Amino acid sequence: MSSPFDEQRYKGLLEGLEVSEVLFSKIDLGDRCDAEYFGKQDLQVEYILKKNHSVELRRLGTFVASAFYPAATQLYEFGDTPFIRCVDCINYPLITKKQADSFEKIPKSFIEENKGINMLNKGDMVITKVGTPSFASLVFEHDEVALSRTVLGIKRIQNINPYYLLAFLRSKYGFSQLQRERELTIQYQLTLERVKKTLVFIPSVEFQNKIQAIIENYIYCLNQSQSLYRQAEELLLETIGLKDFQPTQENKNIKSFSESFLATGRLDAEYYQPKYEEIISKIQERQYEELGNMVTIQKSIEPGSDAYSDEGLPFIRVSDYNKFGISTPDKYLSDNFCRENDELLKSLYPKKETILFSKDGSVGTAYMLHEDMQAVTSGAILHLTVKDKSKVLPEYLTLALNSEVVKQQAERDAGGSIILHWRISEIENVVVPIVDYGIQQQIAALIEKSFYLRGESKRLLDEAKDMVEKKIGRNKEIEF
Repeated sequence: MSSPFDEQRYKGLLEGLEVSEVLFSKIDLGDRCDAEYFGKQDLQVEYILKKNHSVELRRLGTFVASAFYPAATQLYEFGDTPFIRCVDCINYPLITKKQADSFEKIPKSFIEENKGINMLNKGDMVITKVGTPSFASLVFEHDEVALSRTVLGIKRIQNINPYYLLAFLRSKYGFSQLQRERELTIQYQLTLERVKKTLVFIPSVEFQNKIQAIIENYIYCLNQSQSLYRQAEELLLETIGLKDFQPTQENKNIKSFSESFLATGRLDAEYYQPKYEEIISKIQERQYEELGNMVTIQKSIEPGSDAYSDEGLPFIRVSDYNKFGISTPDKYLSDNFCRENDELLKSLYPKKETILFSKDGSVGTAYMLHEDMQAVTSGAILHLTVKDKSKVLPEYLTLALNSEVVKQQAERDAGGSIILHWRISEIENVVVPIVDYGIQQQIAALIEKSFYLRGESKRLLDEAKDMVEKKIGRNKEIEF
């Protein structure tokens, strides 16, 4: 099959350069003509896949998309069907029942009344198409999930192992094709027709089955990791007497002026909901400490968008991490900015056992670093360092900060504004339960094993993608 560029000229004249020469006669009129579309690596992927007689994705299943996005009042609160959004696919390559149950929900009655929402079942594929497009996920074990408008689905997958297809689409050969086909309107997006054009290399059934076995081990390790983390959470709540605690639903509270504004500086009624007072009272029945007495707090910086670059020093924002880890950031700090602020930036590199803690946006998310990190976090993320590890283990404190007892305090303090903001003075006053040191060690051991298995699951998924890439790479007929 022919490639839309002169192979000999490409190999000879353009070797090592970040340019490509494409014959205009080989560009489909009316299709993409922008230079970015004909990047060197993209042309290489296209050439290799065509040489290996790959098939278009359209031949491997039936494509569906939702044309309707429910309003927030129709979602989240009273739903019973998991509703897959772009962010869900990015975080979960395989969508298990437990994961799907944690998604936002939509009522079945609403789906039946509005025919613009499509459904997926076990074994179907999801690909993100709006916002952060190009990420594929497989519906692993849930019977029925609804598609948001930000993703598309592939139903009735045939003539290919779905596990292999997932690994291929997550590998550089699949992902780069999808990234190449993104269209920039107000934001990046993929169209259904462009995704259908994705070339898929189909190896032997034996090789596909090997990939399936690796991915099944991946999901096993991930499930074990989640189970151990839940055990740690339950041990904490059971120890402090809050395992089955249900806060009051009462929404009335009478406070005098001296008990309210003069004491707290807050006049918003939501701040004084009885449930907040109730949970703090429960914590204070046992040993506790205010966070400011347990940790030192370091603030980071906001360099401004002028310092952003596509490569350079990783810049971690709140959206780039959760309580389980840090993802590849969208933003980096330019080399020029780093040179001009070298000493300052080095002083902000977070060290092993530093707890990253968000104060803006998704407030109250804590993650403990397991190694030193050469990166800079945004000003919305605080660095917490435990003062005395002989009294409080960082792993324990991280779990406590992510627990419901602290989340309720974050909700109380940061509420009342459009964009959530948690003041450092309020964070310092957060009440944290302190359990026996032996229990802390048990919790730390569970968390350590949980994170080990999570890392092992990631390694297995990377192994599956790497095997796919090596298999395709071995089949190419020319070297670039």
